Amino acid sequence: MELQKNESELIIHNNNKGGRYRWVTITTLLLAIGAILHLVSPSIGGITPNWTIAMYCIAINLTKPTIKQSFGIGLVAAAINIPTSKSAFPYGNLASEPIGAVVCAIIVCLSYNMNLGKLNIKPAVTGFISTVASGMTFITILKLVLSLPLSVYLYAMIPVVFSVAAANAAITQILYFPAKRLFDMKGDK
Repeated sequence: MELQKNESELIIHNNNKGGRYRWVTITTLLLAIGAILHLVSPSIGGITPNWTIAMYCIAINLTKPTIKQSFGIGLVAAAINIPTSKSAFPYGNLASEPIGAVVCAIIVCLSYNMNLGKLNIKPAVTGFISTVASGMTFITILKLVLSLPLSVYLYAMIPVVFSVAAANAAITQILYFPAKRLFDMKGDK
């Protein structure tokens, strides 16, 4: 542990944990992994997991950023998604991803535990609900921009959102624990 005195504040850095901006590094790494997986993942039965949402949910669960920081994470995720999107209107990500990230941060900040026995299921819950929030925002924007019929919205798009949300819940839950082990490791000097 290293103490550093600036003129107006006392800053404490935990050398083994990477300092006070470690959350930025962790988030950047996970978003980069999500972008790569987003590019290379094939569609299975018309469903492709949204790796970006899964990765920022893992990052937010691990680092517990503020709502404002989570909004920023969502904007970065949107900027990454726009050039890699397979959507007819990728700019919808500029609204949907910040909403998903903020919803995730709100759930993570809730003080109660989400356990199934001894298993922490908060990653799965945040993955599912954040994907629904982001996805519903995105498809609503898409419906309005492209003037899609209500039947397409209700019977084709909404089921896809919930299918992707279920996939993201599983992905977020499964990948959270190895990521947490890495996050909790102490650095060697």
